Amino acid sequence: MSSQQDKQSRLDMLGSALDKRELRQLRYMLNKGLRPVEAAKLLEKSPPKERELLWNLLNQENEGKILQHLGDDVQTAILSRMDANELLVVTEGLDSDDMADILQQLPETVMKELLRIMDKQNRKRVEKLLSYPEDTAGGLMNTDAVTVRPDINVETVLRYLRRHTELPQSTDSLFVVSRKDSFIGILPLSRLLTSDPLVMVREIMQTDLAPIPADQPAQEVARLFEDQDLVSAPVVDEHGKLLGRVTIDDVVDVIREDADHSLMSMAGLDEDEDTFAPAIRTTRRRAVWLGINLITAFIASAVIGLFEDTLEQVVALAVLMPIVASMGGIAGSQTLTLVIRGQALGQIERSNIGWLFNRELISGALNGTLWALIVAAVAVVWFNDLTVGIVIALAIVINLLAGAMAGTLLPMILKSAGIDPALAGSVLLTTITDVVGFFAFLGLATLFYG
Repeated sequence: MSSQQDKQSRLDMLGSALDKRELRQLRYMLNKGLRPVEAAKLLEKSPPKERELLWNLLNQENEGKILQHLGDDVQTAILSRMDANELLVVTEGLDSDDMADILQQLPETVMKELLRIMDKQNRKRVEKLLSYPEDTAGGLMNTDAVTVRPDINVETVLRYLRRHTELPQSTDSLFVVSRKDSFIGILPLSRLLTSDPLVMVREIMQTDLAPIPADQPAQEVARLFEDQDLVSAPVVDEHGKLLGRVTIDDVVDVIREDADHSLMSMAGLDEDEDTFAPAIRTTRRRAVWLGINLITAFIASAVIGLFEDTLEQVVALAVLMPIVASMGGIAGSQTLTLVIRGQALGQIERSNIGWLFNRELISGALNGTLWALIVAAVAVVWFNDLTVGIVIALAIVINLLAGAMAGTLLPMILKSAGIDPALAGSVLLTTITDVVGFFAFLGLATLFYG
């Protein structure tokens, strides 16, 4: 049996035990049978009552390990039921970056109280991380980097490492620093283990890896890891002093969160929204964008109202009108998605947006012409009216061009205005293609039939 099948089998057994309320089996499997990330996934896919039952069955030493793998919404709901002393016990033993992530979900008063009762060393580490925005290298980094000096030999380094019970996770290199902790270079473990014990660190260290500034955006850090196939990388302050390191597990989280953000924002939702959140909270969050969408729908309806007399004269227009708006909306969404993805990957800038704009216009014109002819032919046969065929053909071409222009330019305009294109782009695009589509179709009809 493959590991994936084995994992699914365990989850199925756990689900069955949960349905039957077999608490002893549930407790054993949660604490012994599942890895923390698997237990976290089980909690996330459980409705509130079952989730509370499962959490209460966890051993205290496992709570922190599982907590760090939960989405923000679920994490916040669980944390809200704990006081500062409980939180300190739960988070004890977590890496400083994971602890900082959890603290950022707490109310400020609780966070300050938790920091106050921490031991001095942990508090200093966590406060350093909290001083940086969470979407920067400084917010992602951990302070557990292993450092060595350039003026010692390999044998000394190996003796130093043997004093550790274990190395921090994802350690593929040691960081070489000066006496003032300024970053100099890296010493890969593979090179350390295969070098002569008497060779000095400065002779075998690598200096071609540029350190990451603490204020570098998380998305740029992720691209750097992708481009250079990194497992870990040093983070420095503005003076070049080593602060910590970013590891591949943190970068994977950034990539996943970006993907979730793009997907959920298209529907006006929060990427960390709890699938099983209470109805009131879900309703409140969705109401905002439904209200915005309603306003844009009224705008489109107002355009239709301008041509009420024309619609009364030609019934075919009312039947065919949704086709024009739909075709423009789909074409615009294709372009919008492409441009937002390009922005996320760092591929689209002001220097190349002109080329992309022209390409999308050409594509819109070609697709518009193709489908305009097909829809026009169907309309002429359906209603036995050549004029209605000409009107809908021209309207489709116009709306596909409008969709292409809006889909290309909207993300750039929104981004420059500090608005998330993934969140607001689809709502604005739908409004533009609806208004342009209805106005073009009914305006042309008025002109031709007038």
